[in-house]
Amino acid sequence: MRFTMAAGGSVSSGPSGSPSGSGSDQRRAKAALFLACCGLVGIAPHWLPPGRSLVPALTLATLLGGYSLRTVLLQAFRRSPGDAPAATAQAMPEPSTCPAVDVVVAARDEQAVIARLVERIAAVRWPEGQLALWVVDDGSDDRTPELLAELQGRHPFLRVLRRPRDAGGGKSGALNLVLQQLAGRWMLVLDADADLQPDVLERLVPWAEAGGWAAVQLRKAVANAGTNLLTTAQAMEMAFDAMIQEGRLANGGVAELRGNGQLLSRDALLKVGGFNEDTVTDDLDLSFRLLLEGLPIGVLWDPPVQEEAVLTLPALWRQRQRWAEGGLQRFFDYGPGLVSNRLGFSQKLDLTCFFLLQYVLPVVASADLIGTMLTRTAPTMWPFSIVALALSGMAIATGCRRPSEGPPLPAMNPFSAGLGIVYLVHWFLVIPWVTLKMALLPKKLVWVKTLHLGETFEAHDAEAEAESADEEPGFAAETGRV
Repeated sequence: MRFTMAAGGSVSSGPSGSPSGSGSDQRRAKAALFLACCGLVGIAPHWLPPGRSLVPALTLATLLGGYSLRTVLLQAFRRSPGDAPAATAQAMPEPSTCPAVDVVVAARDEQAVIARLVERIAAVRWPEGQLALWVVDDGSDDRTPELLAELQGRHPFLRVLRRPRDAGGGKSGALNLVLQQLAGRWMLVLDADADLQPDVLERLVPWAEAGGWAAVQLRKAVANAGTNLLTTAQAMEMAFDAMIQEGRLANGGVAELRGNGQLLSRDALLKVGGFNEDTVTDDLDLSFRLLLEGLPIGVLWDPPVQEEAVLTLPALWRQRQRWAEGGLQRFFDYGPGLVSNRLGFSQKLDLTCFFLLQYVLPVVASADLIGTMLTRTAPTMWPFSIVALALSGMAIATGCRRPSEGPPLPAMNPFSAGLGIVYLVHWFLVIPWVTLKMALLPKKLVWVKTLHLGETFEAHDAEAEAESADEEPGFAAETGRV
């Protein structure tokens, strides 16, 4: 695999442990092996005597449940409700010491939101000459180019790059194109629908530099949480995710990037070879490459970055398929490095528990269901599943009750907590389905545009949105078979 730096140039391949040779075939074989192993684990307890069939699930529930309590909930409870957000503890930088920051956005057909984004960046407080906004127009067919040309006349900090619609590489290719032209110390990657607070850089950059972070992920807040139950559930999920990441990191584990709202050290990014154009989730892939190079990633609860949530179940289904595929892909690609001495024991333990809960449990639960139907015996994995979902519900409730800036988090009550738990069950469908596809079908990347609706999302036709808004804000890679 190569990590291509636009315009035909290339940089060195990723760290040892990254795939070599026919990466697609290797991923397919690894997915098949993963599927077979999980299937065996899910079906095997049905062959045990009735008194012993629950032992594997009870053991996993106890061990992983205890780890989750230690790394997530206990860490959350240590935070006093009156604690100020971590970033506010940093002194505001003097203008003469402020490093250059390049805000980078990959945009295709973003006429609904691009002007609003530029005005939002113009409102961000940072010394003149030390902030630049780079927009890569990735072959837009709408009025995006005209709007950008008009905005350039009003905002000297705006710089626009253009590349053909069929240039390849999707969002990663667009980001690599601009990466080779940057000179600032920090690169803030945003999606076209992002919304930031004016003081975000005054708080984020000093916090990143004081902590020695190579990258920092802002908490993602859902701007349209009140549109329907699905967007409300996604707002809960984003708070849940940020809180879990903080807990994992605080206990010696691993934090990950989430695409929109990620601050990256340019030197660190160049060291790992730029953005990988051979993956469906560039942010998750980059997280593991930074990890293997010993370059730490931080997570910041406040200030958040706001974005739109998808509005319909079909859109969510397509989006989560890509997230699941990219998540599994990185474990398959960098597995040898993850088990090497390049990571410490706490990091390996954290990754193991996360992998078991996020990817193994849903596939094993599906195999358990199949075993139940084939053998006409009782399910055996339900204690593991119930503990995982119960802990997730507790984490959602804890995260949504935390003090936060940005859009209000959903209010917690028995109904909303139940909604959050039921919503998370969709991963028990997505992960097995994606694993089966990865094991059986050849991979073909098709880069699909996400529809951003701007201020009109509440009145937008949901069916039309479902046809296009199938990814995270920004560009997305899909299989073309969804």
